[in-house]
Amino acid sequence: MRLTTLFPRLRQISAYLIAIATGVLLTVGFYNVSPSHAEPILTNEPESPIVLAQRPPITNIGGSFVTAAVNQVGPAVVRIDTERTVTRRLDPFFDDPFFRRFFGEDAFPQMPQERRLRGQGSGFIIDPTGVVVTNAHVVDRADKVTVILKDGRQFEGNVQGVDEITDLAVVKIDGNNLPVVTLGDSTNVQVGDWAIAVGNPLGLDNTVTLGIISTLQRSSAEAGIPEKRLDFIQTDAAINPGNSGGPLLNQQGQVIGINTAIRADAMGIGFAIPINKAKEITAKLMRGEKVVHPFIGIRMTTLTPQLAQENNRDPNSSFMVPEVNGVLVVQVVPDSPAAAGGMRRGDVVTAINGQSVTSAEQLQRLVENSGVNQVLQIKVVRGNQTKTLSVRTREMQETT
Repeated sequence: MRLTTLFPRLRQISAYLIAIATGVLLTVGFYNVSPSHAEPILTNEPESPIVLAQRPPITNIGGSFVTAAVNQVGPAVVRIDTERTVTRRLDPFFDDPFFRRFFGEDAFPQMPQERRLRGQGSGFIIDPTGVVVTNAHVVDRADKVTVILKDGRQFEGNVQGVDEITDLAVVKIDGNNLPVVTLGDSTNVQVGDWAIAVGNPLGLDNTVTLGIISTLQRSSAEAGIPEKRLDFIQTDAAINPGNSGGPLLNQQGQVIGINTAIRADAMGIGFAIPINKAKEITAKLMRGEKVVHPFIGIRMTTLTPQLAQENNRDPNSSFMVPEVNGVLVVQVVPDSPAAAGGMRRGDVVTAINGQSVTSAEQLQRLVENSGVNQVLQIKVVRGNQTKTLSVRTREMQETT
């Protein structure tokens, strides 16, 4: 073969080998998905040794720490299908006997008065005899609850206890030697730890997502559900409808939270109930006890001197606010303990039982931890005066 024809052929072979190598690199890069779910960035630079040192060790041959955690917990994660009957009233026009006789029965649509609504969520088994933990809203008003294990077995579920205010529920199924999860300690969780969400989102059974712990003690008010009494674990592990009630795991495969809510106006923001709070509540529900929550009956917001100054400079402001750190009372609920104790709209709470109060979340925690039928000494600033009011807590009633 002449040299004039050899060089073009070598160039073709080289280009072909480069194309193959490039395709391999692109394929490897595509599947190297980061925990934040961002698009991969291909680079020729060597990986930082600091990043490598932070990665958790491989704990099982042929897989990652995620694989090991899911293999450990997966059999105990269940799907929960629910059904409930909803009665729908007929429009009075269609139900009026006069019009029915005038127009004839055939002229009116046959509208069903009852219909079945189906729902779906997740849960996990904490006892081999069949104790399942999930969210209260998953089994809310359900007439029928079906618990489906990963291996396909189905059980009829009996809702043993529900606490709406913390959104926790316990469902009992009849079983023996069922797989169970390992409960962790949510007080050991730190921002930046790995977080693994397991559940059945959107009907896609046995789905696993990976992220990190974004923040701790995110109040339910900040999460957009002020009617609850919770401080959430926030994570960027993908949580979708149907994940509710499923476990949030650490890298050891221990349950550190219960996936509960997402922000509809954001991506990558999900919330889980800390497992230590769930342990406390579910233990009572398993014993058939009612979980009581104290309240005083105010709507409130955190106040700082800067916010107070902005309010007081506004010519359209309805009232002047003391320029202090504390909690502004926006509304006093009628016939509530706060109303009986003399609290007023515009008061600024600065202390409870001698403990300084600087945020609405802190005030809620102090009331929640005080117990029912306890007298709280609440220090308020009202205009230019400082008063101490005695307010006796009462039990918060769940919505029906």
